[in-house]
Amino acid sequence: MRKHPKHLMLLVLFTLITAFTVNRAALAQSNGNGAATPKPPMAEKKTKTTNIHGDTLVDDYFWLREKSNPAVIAYLESENAHTEAVMKPSAAFQEKLYKEMVGHIKETDSSVPYRWGNYFYYTRTEQGKQYPTYCRKLGSLDAKEEVILDQNELAKGLKFFNIGAFVVSDDANLLAYSSDTTGYRQYKLQIKDLRTGKLLPEKFERVDEVAWATDNKTLFFVTENEVTKRQDELHRHVLGSGSAERIYFEPDELFDISVGRSRDRAYIFLTAESKLSTDVRFLPATQPDAPLTLLQPREPDHKYYADHRQGKFYLRTNDKAKNYRIVTAPVDQPQKEHRQEFIPHNPAVKIDDFDLFAGHAVVSERENGLERIRIINLNDQQSHAIDLPEPAYGRAELYSSINDLVSRFALHVRNADVVMVGSYVPEGVAVGEWVIETATRVTVFYDIDTPITLAKLL
Repeated sequence: MRKHPKHLMLLVLFTLITAFTVNRAALAQSNGNGAATPKPPMAEKKTKTTNIHGDTLVDDYFWLREKSNPAVIAYLESENAHTEAVMKPSAAFQEKLYKEMVGHIKETDSSVPYRWGNYFYYTRTEQGKQYPTYCRKLGSLDAKEEVILDQNELAKGLKFFNIGAFVVSDDANLLAYSSDTTGYRQYKLQIKDLRTGKLLPEKFERVDEVAWATDNKTLFFVTENEVTKRQDELHRHVLGSGSAERIYFEPDELFDISVGRSRDRAYIFLTAESKLSTDVRFLPATQPDAPLTLLQPREPDHKYYADHRQGKFYLRTNDKAKNYRIVTAPVDQPQKEHRQEFIPHNPAVKIDDFDLFAGHAVVSERENGLERIRIINLNDQQSHAIDLPEPAYGRAELYSSINDLVSRFALHVRNADVVMVGSYVPEGVAVGEWVIETATRVTVFYDIDTPITLAKLL
């Protein structure tokens, strides 16, 4: 279960920044054995001139974009070797820092299970292993565990591995998942038969999002442009057909598309979104061959998002509502004139999201910058809010002296999840020592973009 952090105390420190700068400068002069630090490699200049809209751009290092160029690879390897040489004297300290960071992580843990169909799904991690394992249990949390994907096995021999999409078919027999082995968010889609544990022959590259139709054999997935990485194409694939049909292309370069199912699984939604506008297309999940229908044409400065329940679309929209409102509309008449207010606009409360369940709606709200959840009974429209007990924000405090700091903030420092001591105040060493003695959780020193453990400096 995610724990919301307590207040984050920010203290400032002048003396420590000087000490750290001196140590870093000393390191730059020596490799730890009295020898001079090797000079960094210098990339060759190869001037490339580009004319765009009447402006001339000169780039001496454009050639470094050629990832497969042996000269580029050789240069990057020389940079890595230089970094290794410069950092070698601090190898023991690096290991110490790593162990300290890992020490604050509960390595053997599991996520909160969620029910999807007849199964409870969750992930778990084990100490010493790099990646989580995806699991499920049938019918009860006391049932036997079934491992769906073990990322640690999939990642063997690879420098990088990450799971993107993870979507189980309605009959719970097939898993559509995507994985990236490059670190460039370049995901490959594969299908695993959970009954046999074997992969189906289907493989599709550059896939971002996936949705199953109710027939358990038709997949909808979004692909990205190989150059711009814009999500711009929606494809439909029937297992065993050997190919995928492109059923939508987004021509406007300001828009990306996404695909998903309504929570009741009745509809497939295709959402096209820019920074200021959206539009939504849909088709029944029971009719995967049906054409996409536009719910409402895109308009400047209008964003809306759709879900479905019992024959009605529920739309979160900013039409005449800066903080969003939620309206409903019949599926066969979704136009504005047929919509009814479900949650009116509130200038003081922003609606971030909503989810529809069998008898309730769950609304994610934000008031005065703080998040909360509102539960609405869909039978009688009664609602109640759930305020999160420990708001997720930090706090900065001013104090006149170390005595003032100790007398006023000892309890806050003792209970904080993280105490961050920054730079630029007198009595810095004394403040740092007091924080280490008083705080019960994580303490760090922070200088702009160079975090370091407070204990190391003192």
